[in-house]
Amino acid sequence: MAQTKFDKQVEESAESVAFGIGRFLCGRPMDGERKTDATFWRRGTRVLPKVEGKVSRSSYRAGWQRLTFRVSGLAATGGAGYWALWENQDSTFATARDIWENPDPALATLETGGIAVASAAAAGGVAYGLLTRKRREFMREWVTPLHEALAVPLGMSELTDPRRYLHVPRDFSDDDAQIRIDVPTHMRFNEDLVADLIVKKLALENVSFTWRRAGKDTHVIVKKRKAPPKKLSLSDPGVREILAKMPESAPLIGLGSGKKKVSVDLDADSPHVLISAGTGGGKSTILRCITCQFVHNGALAFVLDFKRISHTWARGVPGVTYCRDIGEIHDALVRLAQEGRRRLALAEDLADDVLEKEPWRVGPRIVILLEEVNATMAQLKRYWAKIRESGDPKTSPAVDALAEILFMGRQVRLHVLLVAQSATAQAVGGPAMRENFSTRILVRYTLNAWRMLVPEVSPIPMASEHPGRVQVVTRGRAQETQVLNLSNAEAREWAMSGVHAKNTTSLQKTPAPAAGLLTDARNASVTEFPPAPAADSAAGRDDLAPPTSPPATDSSDATVVVPPANPDPAPDPDEAVVGLREAYENHLTDIVASLKAMRWARQNDPDFPGPVDKRGAEFLYRVGDLKKWARNRPRAGTTDFG
Repeated sequence: MAQTKFDKQVEESAESVAFGIGRFLCGRPMDGERKTDATFWRRGTRVLPKVEGKVSRSSYRAGWQRLTFRVSGLAATGGAGYWALWENQDSTFATARDIWENPDPALATLETGGIAVASAAAAGGVAYGLLTRKRREFMREWVTPLHEALAVPLGMSELTDPRRYLHVPRDFSDDDAQIRIDVPTHMRFNEDLVADLIVKKLALENVSFTWRRAGKDTHVIVKKRKAPPKKLSLSDPGVREILAKMPESAPLIGLGSGKKKVSVDLDADSPHVLISAGTGGGKSTILRCITCQFVHNGALAFVLDFKRISHTWARGVPGVTYCRDIGEIHDALVRLAQEGRRRLALAEDLADDVLEKEPWRVGPRIVILLEEVNATMAQLKRYWAKIRESGDPKTSPAVDALAEILFMGRQVRLHVLLVAQSATAQAVGGPAMRENFSTRILVRYTLNAWRMLVPEVSPIPMASEHPGRVQVVTRGRAQETQVLNLSNAEAREWAMSGVHAKNTTSLQKTPAPAAGLLTDARNASVTEFPPAPAADSAAGRDDLAPPTSPPATDSSDATVVVPPANPDPAPDPDEAVVGLREAYENHLTDIVASLKAMRWARQNDPDFPGPVDKRGAEFLYRVGDLKKWARNRPRAGTTDFG
């Protein structure tokens, strides 16, 4: 008798149920399609060839794990049902009857409960998203690109979940981090190609590869071979000797892999240095390390620190001028630009071969530390808007002065060490100004910051959270470096053990400081710049007259002039006590519009300084007090009397 259609359907259904029960008990996928290389006892690591569509996470589990989950879930469901129906059958049936007869309270309860469940689910989803944000970013930026590069060379399906065979820790750039990559057991791939792709995609340097080829557990371990030292301090063996031997123009920044010395030569590589780092990244540590070495070797340092406390080690150090007030920073930048123009004129008069062999002829090296440029530039602009008078340019002269210094060549020996949390073109003063920093030090950077500052260096190395670990980028190459960490006391001691404190000249012949760059022998701080010259009507701006070139000397009988051990200190002009007219004519002509404005302010401005002495009927004032008042006076106090 022929089998009917109904009998065939019954037979097929029974067969499907039997196969389903078998797959359930064997821990196999319920749809019967094997998508990964997982077995009953071993979890899967890759998707099988010719598999299409999305592969769920459960497909990677071993069969015994799936079976345990299924049996546990079935037992929990059955137990809960038994308890609800049989242990409380009377109340259950009564409750069901009540709900059937009066459903409104039950519906209200379900509505309230549904809102509570939805709110809890939403809050849980937001919390989960926040807690896993960094992990998702790490997968997107590093692990997934590595999987896309390795899938084809390893003979894997691109649908494979990279987390199943790529075991890359989030801190893989740390010294003791270890990367494990599970590879197919057939080993039919080019090991050199795979190793090269791993190095390139993860931006690794000086790493070793350990291959496990025997048995089923085939994998490769990647770890650093020659990492920079974990810490670097002055007390470490040999560090003090290394500092003493570093060239005058190339201070030590730190040590790289294999304890290789990392430095930047301001005469050969880059006249200026840009440091980009977030809060707590160690910007002040880097500047302290570089600057104290320059001061040790005879350079003059100007610390422009609007925060006032970033470099307490430098206060009172010979050769260091500490500018804390925004008015002092403004004046210092303007005068430094004037000094740069003076040096340019002097360099123009010197022969090229003389300037190359004796760069010290233009003057002592000057290092300018500009802290927190993002905040300082904004403060300089606001300060100029406050003191600017009718007819003055709209752009701050200090901002223009900084741009002028940055565009000066290395021959003038003026170097800017600029610090920024976000070194955007707007913060630095424009894209052209930022391009003057051919050496850039990046600390705890983001991918966007790297692409903005050093796009020519690829692949992008992973930012390290290790204290003192930076990337020094120069000549299109990044060097992972452990910065020399000098304490305030050590930096001060090193700076004061050099040329300025010993009051002797360096081995290299050093001329007397430029006119106006006077040094106070009591605290060896630069206290005055050359006075501003008269306006040049042809150029339309203040400029310095070219200085008289020093007389030529025969290098064969040149002698080093050693100043006396205790020279008479140069008088501080700000401490001078003068009358109002004398103060205006000799000190405040470029700041105050007229003597009439000062006399009006004396009668009407409550912030006008009081007299400190009297000469006959004339009141005498301290020049420094008048300068401070002039820089910070309200604009309305003088514009009516310009």
